[in-house]
Amino acid sequence: MTQLKVNGQMLDTDASPDTPLLWVLRDHLGMTGTKFGCGKSLCGACTVHVDGSAIRSCVTPVENVVGKEIRTIEGLSKDRSHPVQRAWMELDVPQCGYCQSGQIMSATALLERNPNPTDADIDSAMAGNICRCGTYPRIRAAIHHAADLMKGGAK
Repeated sequence: MTQLKVNGQMLDTDASPDTPLLWVLRDHLGMTGTKFGCGKSLCGACTVHVDGSAIRSCVTPVENVVGKEIRTIEGLSKDRSHPVQRAWMELDVPQCGYCQSGQIMSATALLERNPNPTDADIDSAMAGNICRCGTYPRIRAAIHHAADLMKGGAK
């Protein structure tokens, strides 16, 4: 049995140590907000935070995250009130929505380390997240909006 700290809770799983974190989250723990995209760390749909850093859960063996803080999209807020989630909704970012949990997790990691990102900072941080619908301009605008919300700005 492996114990993981996910979204502030200690959870047990009987997954094999080499099982990718993505499948432990989805299939063993029922947290389906994290999506499978490519399985090769190329698209960003599976992005979660481990000790505050955005990582690709599709290629991260669960044994590599034991004893670390894991945060999924479900862990940002229970009611979608996190500033990044609010910005996404207020600016109507998603089109199909499939990639958006990974986009939101990457954006959140960016804003936690850089509360005043430039367009270049955003483009660099989000470069590993693919949106097949092409909502990149709305994603960038939402990240700027979320930065304002986090500072107590835009209501």
